[in-house]
Amino acid sequence: MLFNSIEFLLFFPVVCLLYAVIPKKMRYLWLLAASYFFYMCWNAKYALLIAASTLVTWLSGLVLARGQHRKLVATTSFLINLGILGVFKYADFFFANLNWLLGHAGLELVNKPFDFVLPVGISFYTFQALGYTVDVYRGEIPPEKNLLRYALFVSFFPQLVAGPIERSKNLLSQIQTMERKALWDYERILGGCVVMLWGLFQKMVIADRLAVLVNSVWDTYYFYGTVELAAAAIGFSFQIYCDFASYSTIAIGAAKVMGFELMENFNTPYFSRSIQEFWRRWHISLSQWFKDYLYIPLGGSRCGKLRKYRNLMIVFLVSGLWHGANWTFVIWGGIHGLFQIIGAETKGLKDRLNALLHTRTDSFSYRFGQMVITFALTTFAWIFFRAPSLSEAVEYIRLMVTKPNWWVISQGGLYQLGLGHGEMFILTASLLVMYLFSRLRYGRGQGVDAFILRQCAWFQCGFVVLLFCCIFLFGIYGPGYDASQFIYFQF
Repeated sequence: MLFNSIEFLLFFPVVCLLYAVIPKKMRYLWLLAASYFFYMCWNAKYALLIAASTLVTWLSGLVLARGQHRKLVATTSFLINLGILGVFKYADFFFANLNWLLGHAGLELVNKPFDFVLPVGISFYTFQALGYTVDVYRGEIPPEKNLLRYALFVSFFPQLVAGPIERSKNLLSQIQTMERKALWDYERILGGCVVMLWGLFQKMVIADRLAVLVNSVWDTYYFYGTVELAAAAIGFSFQIYCDFASYSTIAIGAAKVMGFELMENFNTPYFSRSIQEFWRRWHISLSQWFKDYLYIPLGGSRCGKLRKYRNLMIVFLVSGLWHGANWTFVIWGGIHGLFQIIGAETKGLKDRLNALLHTRTDSFSYRFGQMVITFALTTFAWIFFRAPSLSEAVEYIRLMVTKPNWWVISQGGLYQLGLGHGEMFILTASLLVMYLFSRLRYGRGQGVDAFILRQCAWFQCGFVVLLFCCIFLFGIYGPGYDASQFIYFQF
């Protein structure tokens, strides 16, 4: 069930209505049933995987609390959960690479013993469950004794499929005290609805419209030159941001309507002035997960420089592999790790040059230049993320560099990429609106919901109606007006 579907438009109000009228002690059971129904709309039998991950990590937490064989229990929990993830997500990747090696060695190829469809959201809920195991192992939280409450933590439907990857210290603690939550709070419910509409605007008006242009170029990229290829690369940077951030935004808004506060997952990442800052603002829940559960246990930055850089590369290579079973994702992660290492190594040189040239590093022009360079670097890396294979990514970059065709701009060639003049105008206007709200967020730390709640009632009503009309009139729909799937569902 997609957030941008008619089914969810019917499902969510029903869930909220019954959540408000059933007895307080039954609320978590109702949300658990709703969450499993939500997930089973994709593939009912794969709900068994969530149940298995839930049961293993819950039992591990109980055993860990007893203090016996703690390392063995934690290791077993990790091996079982990562084993399930590996079989369902990485088996094809493993056998494809194994057969490639066997083929080059002249040996007989191996047939895959199974062929699975990737379960939606498996990377997200697996990491959320494993985070709970580590938190209990470290003694940061007590184990949850109620299996069904814990099951709701793992499967909570707003963030189940594409995050944010919640921490037990945040979401589980709210589930444990949900009977004490006030159901009716006008500002909270209005704020949640505004956030959901804003997420739908990002997805249906911007991301899905950009997808038309990006897919049009990528499907036949070898026919195009510098202008079209660069436009598609930049377009994909905004497409994946609006697509992924929109899911997290809708999830946060939906949870807020019901009285739950989910963690922030995106914070104006394209205003970042360095790659390091970009990863503090992009997919925040995953970045913090890797920092707390992989980078710091490896030694973090407390060891020598070489080990610190080794740890960085391990984290980013694993992060790339987490995103998908393809070498393009691994290279994408490696590029970001390399960017960070180069940035750290050249910081001293940049500081000396700035001092020598008397550069005003606090000026708008300098900060803007840093943002442009950071955006260009992330856009370059996104090419590998978007490409089906490494060879196509390299060829895409080669053509973009070696086939200059600047005349296309003056001849209107950009209007031949799937979006006509009217569609390009809508896209440009929508991006401008997103920029204004992003600027408000970046400068004042004020989200769209906080901004609207500070306005008078007529403005609030007008904004909600206008946003709804924009989504309804200008949203891009799939074939037969079907909902368009979110990019991160494949991860």
